[in-house]
Amino acid sequence: MASIFGRLRACVALPRIWCLSTCGTRSDTQSRILFSARNQLLRSSQILSTRYCSTTSVIMTTDLTNKPANSGDFRLPLDFKPIHYDVTIKTDLENSIFEGVVKIDLDVKRETSTIVFNSADLKLNNASLYSDELKIKQVDNSPSLDDKAERCVLSFSTPLPAGSKATLSIGFSGELTGAMMGYYKSSFEHDGTKKYYTLTQFEPTAARRAFPCWDEPLLKATFAVTMISRADTVNLSNMSIASEVIYEPQTTKVQDPSLEALFSALTTQDSPKAQWKISKFQTTPPMSTYLVAYANGRFAYLESSYKSPLSGKTRPLRIYSTPDVIHQAQYALDIKAKVLPIYEEIFDIEYPLPKLDTLVAHDFDAGAMENWGLITGRTSAFLLDPKKADVAAKKRVTVFQSHEIAHMWFGDITTMEWWDYLYLNEGFATLMGEVIVVGVYPEWKVDSSFISEHLNDALDLDAKLSSHPIEVHCPDANQINQIFDSLSYAKAGSVLRMLSNFVGQERFLKGVSIYLKKHLYGNTVTKDLWQGISESTGVDVPKIMDNWISKIGFPVLTVTENKNGIQVRQDRFLESGPAEEKDNETLWTVPLAVLTTTGDKVNIDKSVVLDTREKTLAIDTSKPFKLNAGTYGVYRVLYSDERFAAIAKEAAKGDAVFSLNDRIGIVHDIMALSKAGFCKVSSALTIVDILHDEKEFLVWDSIARNITTLVSTWWEHEAVVKDLDAFRQALFAPIVKRLGYEYYPSESVDISQLRTRAVGQAAVAGDSAVVEELKTRFAEYMKTQDDSRIPGDLFRTTILTAVKHGGREEYEFAKALYENPTTPPSKSISAVMAMCASQEEGCIKDTYTYILSKARTQDIVYFINGFQTNFRTRRSCAEFFQDNYSELAKRFEGNFSFKDIVSSSFGNLTKEEDYQKIVDFFKDKDTSRYNLALSQTLESLRASRAWITRSTTDIAEWLSEWKKGSLRS
Repeated sequence: MASIFGRLRACVALPRIWCLSTCGTRSDTQSRILFSARNQLLRSSQILSTRYCSTTSVIMTTDLTNKPANSGDFRLPLDFKPIHYDVTIKTDLENSIFEGVVKIDLDVKRETSTIVFNSADLKLNNASLYSDELKIKQVDNSPSLDDKAERCVLSFSTPLPAGSKATLSIGFSGELTGAMMGYYKSSFEHDGTKKYYTLTQFEPTAARRAFPCWDEPLLKATFAVTMISRADTVNLSNMSIASEVIYEPQTTKVQDPSLEALFSALTTQDSPKAQWKISKFQTTPPMSTYLVAYANGRFAYLESSYKSPLSGKTRPLRIYSTPDVIHQAQYALDIKAKVLPIYEEIFDIEYPLPKLDTLVAHDFDAGAMENWGLITGRTSAFLLDPKKADVAAKKRVTVFQSHEIAHMWFGDITTMEWWDYLYLNEGFATLMGEVIVVGVYPEWKVDSSFISEHLNDALDLDAKLSSHPIEVHCPDANQINQIFDSLSYAKAGSVLRMLSNFVGQERFLKGVSIYLKKHLYGNTVTKDLWQGISESTGVDVPKIMDNWISKIGFPVLTVTENKNGIQVRQDRFLESGPAEEKDNETLWTVPLAVLTTTGDKVNIDKSVVLDTREKTLAIDTSKPFKLNAGTYGVYRVLYSDERFAAIAKEAAKGDAVFSLNDRIGIVHDIMALSKAGFCKVSSALTIVDILHDEKEFLVWDSIARNITTLVSTWWEHEAVVKDLDAFRQALFAPIVKRLGYEYYPSESVDISQLRTRAVGQAAVAGDSAVVEELKTRFAEYMKTQDDSRIPGDLFRTTILTAVKHGGREEYEFAKALYENPTTPPSKSISAVMAMCASQEEGCIKDTYTYILSKARTQDIVYFINGFQTNFRTRRSCAEFFQDNYSELAKRFEGNFSFKDIVSSSFGNLTKEEDYQKIVDFFKDKDTSRYNLALSQTLESLRASRAWITRSTTDIAEWLSEWKKGSLRS
């Protein structure tokens, strides 16, 4: 599953989204792409006893260390093993209800007369159990339901013998709500009328809300789905349709007595809208319940295909959406056709299902979901404007589609045993979803962008005491929902990327293939993966990797130079400063990737590791050197100020010694180190100033991200912000002047992205020439309804700038864009952010009202994030959350994204009194759904407060000297 935060995520940057094109045979060009892709791939705790002030307060207890614990209260007993499900569902869109019958074939593992399975928010009826061995049918007319445990217990008079087989049959019914989990309804507007369709979202524990089941990933079974729906609708599920007929009571035979009640209630009028049809789907391979999917609605689709490079078989590929936006889906379909054969070649395992569909949903909690054979996701994950697609939107859709397709192997064919091992799904999909893009868009430099998009994101979160290990104990549903975060995705992906670089990518991918082949249609734990990679590499992988996976945090390597070379020491890195002894017990096996130079030659030694507290390396410090060459390591490196400056000066010369990856890494490292107090912010700003002639977009992107962090942290210090914005203007305005505002087909993607970032930074920093240019272009758009003078890549910056520096007219124009159902997702999200950028009090109040009355639930997170980028509304946004907590908590009940709304609402407050007010507000709330996110938010507040106290004078003095022009003299 891809998140809407990060670039992917509670599933990821904002989230991630059909004309006929076929790939029945590969052209020579396609063959070259695949061959090239292959070659490039093969080359290429108790938390927060705060220590930040004189008072110490314990926020809460959230023990997420990887300790054995009794999760028996949540895990089902293993008296039965489900083997096969026959699921029949009738969908009644007009009355917003569903009902059905599930028949489950069971292996009896222990003698018992009691059956325990999962069920939630369902009405159950007609529960019966047939024993093959006893040849008797038993009935329980009064099931025992435990709403809190989401379980049902059936009791029968005659025990079933161990080793026998049985069939459980249960009728069920439920309401179709907008819950964005279980089997739910989504809405769209067509010709001024609101219409509905249905879809499922089961990960991690919501299949039980759609039909009674053993809802645990280990308990795989096959599934045969039958859907009953109105004749003029489309039914979708994991597999292809085996048969589909209109229901006729005289000719349709119902052979199963348990289904008679369902069919007897069906109408038989002649009108297609009143008629019912029966869609029977092929039986799936063994799979976990969270991957089962089905949908019903009046969908349109685009179709393509791909030819398997392993078998030569051609498989159909489709993407479905509502008819009004189907034209925006072609790009996602094309990406699917491109990446599927690449995955098959890399893993040497053919995609096993007969088709792969994608369904685009208007209401979706996460970013996207890897249901086997039926990927689902929100509009921003799969749709883009075919006429004015910006690079960011294309990247988002490409990575989303690639990420979910990676799951067809990592998660679907081979599935983690329990949610403790979620990273085996998400870490791999994060890494492979990016790596595969090398074969599609090599010019995007995805290995380098991974550093900012994933590695740095992971290190930021993992630098907290309230972090958690990648492999983390999950005793209940609330805990499971919370670990869909940057650690399970980005840190796991980064650690796997580090391992791949250490052992070599070709051998790493071979080991991954061995792992998958050994566990086809099975379940795995960490040791299974290590065994596969150890087999292909001859390396003792557990020795290297175990602490990276099972322990919290990561190290900072302190480099001390002496006459014999350098001494390297590892300690746990915390954003609050040096770790106390009790938090600094882990010793990681750290691949050092030592870069040294001999004459004009650059040498990188990947074999050196640090597996003790300290180590001495004999290198010539009179020549350029650097640890973590290529920035593959999951750690920070602390040098002296003089060495940092020397590295930056050499890096400013280009790629001769320090690569693009090295330059990105050093910018992120020194800013993070300055936040933790290991060096001064002035040292970080000096590094940025040294790199002012940099040509690569991704280096500028890392600079922009970090200066934005400084401005955002010091947002209530007007003089500091003013000077930082002047510094930003000096960095980015010359790039705008050089590159202009127009985009050309012949220019590189790097130039396009650099222009976009430069204009955005100059505008937000208040450069008058840039602001006026953008306002003029937007005013013309408002007047003529023609947006041709606003390049797609600049649309978000333009509308944000126009509303921020405009009034009610600009605000209403943005709101109308958001409300237009055919507005492409990228523009729609931009319109939300623009509404929140207004400086007019009346518009601000109207937006808060709008969130509760008209905004889609899935979009509320965009509004909250928008208000957090507006310094004028940061505090009122936190107050809005508090004033409307009950309503917001209810709307997001059971959803992933509520934890992100909690974090976003308070994450930019920095005053000491803010901390206590937040603690006081939540002290009488049930925080079990988001206690981890809340702890991390509070810890970040204290760290930011300490950073401000420590560094305000340092920043002000550096900026004062910079303004005098003395720093470059």
